[in-house]
Amino acid sequence: MTYREAYDRGREKLGLAGVEEADLEARILLEFVCGTTRNVLLAHGDRLLDIGQQEKYDMLIDRRKTRIPLQYLTGVQEFMGLTFTVNEQVLIPRQDTEILVEEALRSLHDGMRVLDMCTGSGCILISLLHYSNHCQGVGADLSAEALAVAEENAEHLLGLESAAELNGGYGSDIREPGGIRFVQSDLFEKISGKFDMIVSNPPYICSDVIGTLMPEIREHEPILALDGGGDGLNFYRKIAAESREYLYGGGMLFLEIGYDQGEAVSTLLQEAGFLEVQVVKDYAGLDRVVYGTRCFDETVSDKE
Repeated sequence: MTYREAYDRGREKLGLAGVEEADLEARILLEFVCGTTRNVLLAHGDRLLDIGQQEKYDMLIDRRKTRIPLQYLTGVQEFMGLTFTVNEQVLIPRQDTEILVEEALRSLHDGMRVLDMCTGSGCILISLLHYSNHCQGVGADLSAEALAVAEENAEHLLGLESAAELNGGYGSDIREPGGIRFVQSDLFEKISGKFDMIVSNPPYICSDVIGTLMPEIREHEPILALDGGGDGLNFYRKIAAESREYLYGGGMLFLEIGYDQGEAVSTLLQEAGFLEVQVVKDYAGLDRVVYGTRCFDETVSDKE
């Protein structure tokens, strides 16, 4: 079978299965199997696939027909110009979340300490450390399986020597320039110390909405990372109320939100004592990020 014939058959199957971007995804899977680029399809469509390539491509097409997300089939997703490993233990990083990273980077200065709550694949924290100088970070998540993915990504993208380095004790050595640690924690349960910045993309979908989502999401992405409770605000309430204890005075909290949660989450931050609360829109003009600044008060000690 030629490259062109395989592609045509793949996109037809995906189209019949209801995959929205059948043409694009058939091509991406073919390139993944053959290690090629789009130019091969355009200029060398008569090239022959070997039996192994043909069988693997057919298998991936059949799995995608069952609505397994493309990224879980290839095992990777681009985010902030970096290639992250993903699997069904973590949410697939989305372009919308880049707005959160971009906003946080505006306020991230050399040597700051960052906490990423509900870190998942680690894409937010790792991106922040990659694009800053001598910052330190802690990524927290309830899922041990998600943390394993985050550790793999940190090892690969931040140039760490081994996963063992990541699994070292969470404590004093986090102050080393470029240090990163991951901790299994139910929100702030096992977090200690203070940070200059807390970032989070917590679960924020209303429980009764999850069943209406695309099958790629509701059947394959981790429900633990999606379900924000009855009104979608459960995690925001807890993070807003508890994060002040872990921020230095003047420290900032950045939260990704759903398109209709800007007012509600802003109110939660204001009620928790955050100042200069702002809502940032994404490229589609929808509310996407809320952030605020922790006030200075007598409970905040000077930074060591």
